[in-house]
Amino acid sequence: MSNILAVAGKELRAYFHSPIAYLVLTMYAALCGFFFYSFMATYVVQSLRMASMGGMGAPSLSLNEFIIRPLLAGVLTVVLLLLIPLITMRLYAEEKRSGTIELLLTSPLTDMQIILGKFFGALGLYAVMVAVTLAHIALLFVYGSPNAKPLVAQVLGLFLFGAALLALGMWISTFTRNQIIAGTVSMAVFLLLYVLDWVTAYSTSAAGRVISYMSLTTHFESFTKGVIDLNDVVYYVSVILLGLFLTERSVQALKGRP
Repeated sequence: MSNILAVAGKELRAYFHSPIAYLVLTMYAALCGFFFYSFMATYVVQSLRMASMGGMGAPSLSLNEFIIRPLLAGVLTVVLLLLIPLITMRLYAEEKRSGTIELLLTSPLTDMQIILGKFFGALGLYAVMVAVTLAHIALLFVYGSPNAKPLVAQVLGLFLFGAALLALGMWISTFTRNQIIAGTVSMAVFLLLYVLDWVTAYSTSAAGRVISYMSLTTHFESFTKGVIDLNDVVYYVSVILLGLFLTERSVQALKGRP
């Protein structure tokens, strides 16, 4: 475990020793802040409009439904499709480009230790992004009273969603030495996995249901409603494990092993 943590620390430091971490965090914070402000402004306008009409017996607007859920489910998941490739594109592509891949492949560490270390390093940077989101949502608890229970499920879903993308993006990074290609292909794959559930709009066949099940958004829906469904947790964990396994096989191929 110490070897994995050492590699993870090295990867995390590498992110912050380059412009990548600062670029990703700045873009994410700016987008998160803009959309949070937009949803908050809409909530305030709607609340004032209802107050001016005397409420008309309607219940008060929910901070969870008007701000938190649209922010996490409707916007930030799309933002992650664009930014996570910037995190994963360098994991192995940079090693190939700089020529350090040979040292990595012949190091005394096992392939899986290196892979897990790189994955946890990228996951550490992603955790900072999730913390930025929580910092915005914390303001709602300071000035309002949202329901905290659904938020736990929503944050867990967001974390698993991003971790699954990181694992797949790391695997894609093993195929090229060009970071731009790795990032572009990752973005295209993520977008495809994001929209696979659209097939249910025109197909109810068994194949259509299988394709829909493979979609990242299909399994994120329950989390956005504040429900932790074991099937959805298993799906995301399976995608993470699949990404790690495929990465391990790709690394083995780089060594010329069967």
